[in-house]
Amino acid sequence: QVQLVESGGGLVQAGGSLRLSCAASGRTFSMYAMGWFRQAPGKEREFVATISWSGANTYYADSVKGRFTISRDNAKNTVYLQMNSLKPEDTAVYSCATSTLSGTPVRVTSYKYWGQGTQVTVSS
Repeated sequence: QVQLVESGGGLVQAGGSLRLSCAASGRTFSMYAMGWFRQAPGKEREFVATISWSGANTYYADSVKGRFTISRDNAKNTVYLQMNSLKPEDTAVYSCATSTLSGTPVRVTSYKYWGQGTQVTVSS
């Protein structure tokens, strides 16, 4: 069992930045790929970014590539999402998740444990 708690969301103007954190507890954090997903009102949950267990490999959705950066600190059992140049269309609830797969999985179904999410609102 893995427990995940996100923080760092909030209201920001377009062009601004936010840094999300996801603190994990429970089973060995460093053994799992971690991902960030988001869900806007009336839309399905979508993949944002993922990072391998070692941190050596990352993968991003095209919509955030070049603006968002995922990283992890296994000593602190925490994964981060640095979001720069935010746009109104980035507004959503952002959730982190752990996968029991290796590599950088992108499917929602590849992730087993999920946090409750943190709201990010970008005003125009």
